[in-house]
Amino acid sequence: MKKNSLAALLSVLLMGVGTRPAIAQWQTQSLLIKPGWTAVYLFVDASYTNLNALVGSDPNNPIEEVWLWQPTVSSVQFINNPLAPVTGSSQWANWERLNTGLTGTLSTLAPNSAYLVHSTATTNYTWKVTGQPVAPSYAWSATAINLVGFPTVTNQPPALDTFLAPAAVLSAATIYDYVGGNLSSFNPSLVFAPHAVQVLRGQAFWINETNAVNNYFGPFQVTVSGSATAFGAGAGSATLRLINTTPSAVTVNLTLQPSEAPPAPNLAAIVGTPPIVVRGALNSSTLAYAVSNLSATIPQSWTLAPQGQAGSDIAVILGVNRTAMTGAPGALFAGILRFTDSSGYTEVDLPTSAQVGSYGGLWVGNAQVSQVSNYLKTYATNTDGTTAQYTNGPNAGAYIVTSLNTNLGATSASFPLRLIIHNDGVNVNLLQHVFYGSDVNSNTIVSTGQSALDPAQLGTARRISSVQFPWTPNNQPWLFSGQLAPGGALTRTVTVQYDDQASNPFLHTYHPDHDNLDSTFQVEQPIGVESYQIDRLITMQITPPGQDFNSLVQFGQTFSGAYAETITLTGIGYATRTFNVAGSFTLNRLSSISTLTQAP
Repeated sequence: MKKNSLAALLSVLLMGVGTRPAIAQWQTQSLLIKPGWTAVYLFVDASYTNLNALVGSDPNNPIEEVWLWQPTVSSVQFINNPLAPVTGSSQWANWERLNTGLTGTLSTLAPNSAYLVHSTATTNYTWKVTGQPVAPSYAWSATAINLVGFPTVTNQPPALDTFLAPAAVLSAATIYDYVGGNLSSFNPSLVFAPHAVQVLRGQAFWINETNAVNNYFGPFQVTVSGSATAFGAGAGSATLRLINTTPSAVTVNLTLQPSEAPPAPNLAAIVGTPPIVVRGALNSSTLAYAVSNLSATIPQSWTLAPQGQAGSDIAVILGVNRTAMTGAPGALFAGILRFTDSSGYTEVDLPTSAQVGSYGGLWVGNAQVSQVSNYLKTYATNTDGTTAQYTNGPNAGAYIVTSLNTNLGATSASFPLRLIIHNDGVNVNLLQHVFYGSDVNSNTIVSTGQSALDPAQLGTARRISSVQFPWTPNNQPWLFSGQLAPGGALTRTVTVQYDDQASNPFLHTYHPDHDNLDSTFQVEQPIGVESYQIDRLITMQITPPGQDFNSLVQFGQTFSGAYAETITLTGIGYATRTFNVAGSFTLNRLSSISTLTQAP
């Protein structure tokens, strides 16, 4: 490369590199590369591969050199023209394709960064760079020149003067762009007023406006915390902020675009676009938020008040409709959140993704028993108003029962029952107690007993118990029939033996009338003499989620539904009597650990 020294000294903005999403969403950015030198700006993260593979291995790619602008904080002012890249300069990192091999200090392409690219072609070349879109992130230097690109729309981008008109701070800025050819005193070239050149997406300009702080990179900004829109297998919602950066009202539109296919076979496959929803207004009657589905063609829109006024900075809350995602646990859905303005100036693309979650793990919650069956007899009466009796037969002398009311009736107050459920993806188990803590290898585990935990870390471990279920020495779980899933039902009979001194409520071990022993305290009484066997048929019917925002996006982390028990008491001669209770339940996932460790 010819190192053309241009009389320029500068200090600079620090271009922030966007956080790389944990799960890829893919988009191709097309960059117009002129013969000779071109300055470009990346809005995608292509660091999944290196420049050797991206450029060097393609014989049809005419790019010979790529220089990354990596400014350092300095007080040196811009004097005349931008500085040319020089090998060894701390402000530039480079990649070069030479006859002797691939050399340089630059290996991968980072987003939110400006690059100077040299092409050996004699005509324009479209360089297609596939990567993960990132949120624009800038830090403007008030004391030096800035090499920066703007997130303009791809089709029919605005002219530079039109685009910069809302930013009064840039009205007198000195602007340079690259016209192609060798670097010289005319390349980069001063863009003379009026600035009629189009602001191509991906084109970088040198902009100098001394002692001016600029936060305008389009009529609106989108801010999001880290990778909040990467919802993973369980996250519910994410909050974004839309901020007007102009003195006029701005309407911002949002659509959901599909991701492109992964650019390499070793990258995670994408099965579809995530079903992203937008939280709407709160219904004061139901206290539920309305919900709207994002689509690729029908935008959601918000009008922002002029900068600095109430309503110029608003929150947008997005979530994933978990009920609309199908596939095996871990299946990846990915897409692009595309924000544009009604003036057709700016396009901000943010990555979004979600994975199909499993319902495995430890679930803890409560049932609220609010109904109990009656046991009300109606008796026949004689003509004189007395209660009628049988006069002969085996029931002679007994009152005549004409009906028995066993319907459920409301209790004066609900009664709570703690529920502990573990799901390993196949088996759904009900537990009397469970331990949650670290083992000797410092792995967090869910265990049936304390002996599986590290004795040195018991201070941070937790035991969760449900005292209404019978205790057993080895804490053997009760296996449910059914699935822990939307619309599913779980059933299981839990039996308390009539002679279970630890758990049967009819037994008082140290009371002579209720210890299940005869008068000699040596012989165990038969069933029903002093205590009953208790069989509890538990049914939990899981309710499908409501169609409000919170129900849709939190589904898979919380389950609720109808709870019922049929309680059968078995007495002398194995005679039985049945009672029913009913209510509701709620379960919350405490841990996604799907392995239940059996304590030694």
